Amino acid sequence: MSDTPEQELFAAVAITSFQLNGQFLAIAEELAAPAGITAAWWQVLGAVLREPLPVVGIARAMGITRQSVQRIADLLVAKGLAEYRPNPAHRRAKLVAVTDTGREAIKRINPQHAVMAKRLADHLGPDQLTRTVHLMTQLSAALDAITS
Repeated sequence: MSDTPEQELFAAVAITSFQLNGQFLAIAEELAAPAGITAAWWQVLGAVLREPLPVVGIARAMGITRQSVQRIADLLVAKGLAEYRPNPAHRRAKLVAVTDTGREAIKRINPQHAVMAKRLADHLGPDQLTRTVHLMTQLSAALDAITS
């Protein structure tokens, strides 16, 4: 039995996304290390930079398990990079909020992050990078729609 063209395309998208995930994780580890944090810590801190969120909200936004976020949030709180706050919407599900120390760690990443972003934009061109973001966002929304 041979694969349909749709199966081949689906497999190619999946394999490419796995490869991209590995590439982005390696870059994130490299960028985060000088700030004394890991890529996973950066991911969770990044999710709460604009506003505090419950662990389940971070997990949904980042596409990772609630248990992983809980473990990382506990570590971030222990290190003083984040704190738990009361959640007016749910007494038991506290909000995770970034601390000033956590914000400083993220700020230390920004210069090299900007360099990497510029290198990618220069390589692809701003229009192609914009189209790529748009297509990846559409792909994510489509996968949510067909699996929900």
